[in-house]
This record gives sequence, structure tokens and C-alpha cells, in this order.
Amino acid sequence: MQVQQIKESVKQRYGKIVLTGNSDCCCCVSAEEECSSSENRSSPLQFTKAIGYDSRDIEAIPETSILGVGCGAPTKFADIIQGETVVDLGSGAGIDVFLAANKVGKAGKAIGIDMTDEMLEKARRNASDNGYTNVEFRKGDIEKRIPVEDNVVDVVVSNCAINLTTDKVSTFKEINRILKNGGGGRMIISDLVTDREIDKDSVNAEKWCSCIDGAITKENYLQSIKSAGFKNVKVLEEKKSYMEGKQGDNDNDKDTRRKISSLVIKAVKG
Repeated sequence: MQVQQIKESVKQRYGKIVLTGNSDCCCCVSAEEECSSSENRSSPLQFTKAIGYDSRDIEAIPETSILGVGCGAPTKFADIIQGETVVDLGSGAGIDVFLAANKVGKAGKAIGIDMTDEMLEKARRNASDNGYTNVEFRKGDIEKRIPVEDNVVDVVVSNCAINLTTDKVSTFKEINRILKNGGGGRMIISDLVTDREIDKDSVNAEKWCSCIDGAITKENYLQSIKSAGFKNVKVLEEKKSYMEGKQGDNDNDKDTRRKISSLVIKAVKG
């Protein structure tokens, strides 16, 4: 499948979430069948708490920014302090941007980056309706060029968005570029990895949008980060319950089974 086709599929699916409330596209749940019916899904708020977000934190941000997608809670591990500049990649309706904004205060800034117009519109409306003056949402393709200057960001967070990119190393190089020099620039991301990468000729757009076919192995994921110039790469949290031994299209072929697990990773700019 061509790179542009994947990008367009991702835009369409995540743009639709804004309209459907994530009723038919849920990235990063434990089994794909749960996406097929809204009766099988917990509420976005319940789901968000289940993947690690603190109840008190999410109660202090706009409820309309909580869409019930993701595979972890990167801001919980980021040690964000007042006055810092935080960038969230794949910011959606703004959940992690607003969480960061509450931590950095008026002296800091939280910037969300997304390539989906519908998400950006919703996030900007959430900010305006709730009086946030220290946030900004920008449109950008994170694996090509993050719309942020060099060496100006203290913290980059991302929740199950880098998985959706087609060039992980390029994405991590862009993150490295915008982080501050001198040891203070850090990245904390939640994402999914697999025990077996799918052949490029077998990629399915629906499964890519569901954070399955775009997943790479844990070893390759960590190596991609190191190849982009990061140091002190650490896995802070690992969960193995997202997809256990699920079979591929050919149920008789045991080699098509893939396991999907979630990681929270921290790395420092080299």
C-alpha cells in the first residue's frame, strides 16, 4: 500500500471520530471485535482512566477533549513543570495538550500537532470555549516536518500516534530537532509494538488505522529512537494485553498470529 494512501486513510478515519464519537474506529483496544459495536465499548472517559490517566487530572480538562483513544498516559510520566514548552504529536481533540497546559501554567505553553482538520477544529474550539490561553494547535505531518522551530521544546509527548506513521526514524529525528539542547529536552511516548511485523505487501488500511499493521517490534522501535540521536532510552511501562495471539486473515496459518503490547518510553535528546 502506498504511503499517501495510508495517510489519507488515517485522516479519514480520525476525522470521522470527531463526528461519530469513536463508535466505529477505536485505536488500541484489546481486541478488534470491540470496535464493531458501540455496545461492547466503555465510555471514552472510562477507557481513558483504564489506560492510565489520573481521574483528578482528566476531570480538570474539557470533557470534549477525551475521545477514548490511546494506549497509555504519557503526560503522567513526563514530569512537566511550570514554564515549560510541551508539544503533543497526534494531539486529536487536545486531551494531552490540556493536561500539559494545566501543568506548565501561564508562563509555559502547550502545542498540539495533528494532520486532521476535523481534530484541529475540535481542539481549537475546546481551547476557546474553556478559556485556555497557553495552548495552540498546528497542522502538520510529523514524519515530514513538525511545525515547530529547532531546539525550543522542553518535552514532547505522544499517545499511539507514531505507530500510525510510515517512517518512524524520520519522525523521531523531527522530535529530536525541536527538543532543546543541553540535556533538558526529553520525549515521553506511549505506543504499540508487535512481536512480528507484517509484510508491506500485506498491509491493510483498516488495521493500520487501528494501530495494528503499522506496529513494529519492540527492538526495532527502540532502535529507531536511538538511530534518531536519542540517548538514555528507557521503557517505563509495558503492558501485554492489547492483542494476544490474534490470527491474521488466514486463521489456519499460525505464522500470521501477532501479539500487540503497549509501551511507555522515555528518551533524552543526545
